[in-house]
Amino acid sequence: MNFSYSEKTLGLQKKLHHFMNTYIYTNEKTYEEQLNHQEDRWKKVPPIMEELKKKAKAEGLWNLFLPSKEYGAGLSNLEYAPLCEIMGRSVIAPEVFNCSAPDTGNMEVLVNYGSEEQKKQWLEPLLAGHIRSCFAMTEPEIASSDATNIESSIVKDGDEYVINGRKWFASGAGDPRCEISIFMGKNDPTAKVHEQQSMILVPMDTKGVKIERMLPVFGYDHAPHGHGEIVYENVRVPASNIIWGEGKGFAIAQGRLGPGRIHHCMRLIGAAERALEEMCKRVHLRSTFGKKLAEQGVIQEWIAESRIDIEQARLLTLKAAYMMDTVGNKEAKAEIAMIKVVAPSMALRVIDRAIQAFGGAGVSDDFTLASHWANSRALRLADGPDEVHRSQIAKIELRKYV
Repeated sequence: MNFSYSEKTLGLQKKLHHFMNTYIYTNEKTYEEQLNHQEDRWKKVPPIMEELKKKAKAEGLWNLFLPSKEYGAGLSNLEYAPLCEIMGRSVIAPEVFNCSAPDTGNMEVLVNYGSEEQKKQWLEPLLAGHIRSCFAMTEPEIASSDATNIESSIVKDGDEYVINGRKWFASGAGDPRCEISIFMGKNDPTAKVHEQQSMILVPMDTKGVKIERMLPVFGYDHAPHGHGEIVYENVRVPASNIIWGEGKGFAIAQGRLGPGRIHHCMRLIGAAERALEEMCKRVHLRSTFGKKLAEQGVIQEWIAESRIDIEQARLLTLKAAYMMDTVGNKEAKAEIAMIKVVAPSMALRVIDRAIQAFGGAGVSDDFTLASHWANSRALRLADGPDEVHRSQIAKIELRKYV
């Protein structure tokens, strides 16, 4: 395995670092201030976001996540991984480059499985950053870690489908630009277990679609993006809105989650890197018991362990990216599962050490540590909880000895 970055990636890394240093870090507080000064945090997007997006697009730092040269930058997973890591250093950065979830996954679904009509209507404006989207899969009444448990229904009625169900933690649903949801439900409960589900496009302004509430994550509402609990009651959409075909929902989900998981992992590594940097800078400036924090043995141990943790997680993630590019997502499923377990836990450990070094400031909103910690903890659940991935890893390992 050769993890050397291509000349194209090195050039984009340089541009991204410059953009982050020049525009992103300096405007994180501006974004929050503009958001908080609005009458309603859910009605408008802070103006600085659109300004930054225009700059990113002008510099060619746009849709870098898409391997398709027709729609994106044409980067492999291995080429995109270090770029995604840089974006993960800031909670606002992925959107600036049009590389934020769930839009990335939804765009990939449309690229890989959407009809030409669906691409024209929904993919093109998503690629341009003119609209946003959400992904409605998780349900509050069932254990959604097993997607076959899904109870929401998609029923054919003439040239339409009728949709019923309650979804929650539909990230992005609160955004005033969110115009489309990808809904996963059962269309045939009598079919084979993994062929009962379908995915269908549901415009958010369709009659019967109601956002009941926005759900906080450890107290963060993540406005105006948010995580919605949505009721779909007798929602009717054209039959042409079905993605790929009936019974393909589970297959689409598996195809969607591979790249999505590696994106999450690289962003987590970026968040951990920033936390370690901030910790190292902080401990040089503070003193306790007659010497700088940087000279305290326990602090040095935290820093050493953090560097080790980050490097291990990065190498495993790059291996997964390499395998996805060379042998495909199916053959790389063990590695994808491993990084999904490793990266969030690693980020939590590193960020927690940084919080401890910062003291009370670490749990405040004066720094990014608390928000990154909350996001990292949530990602031990999103895209499959740790326990599901561990079970899959164990089964793959055990099959070698049968």
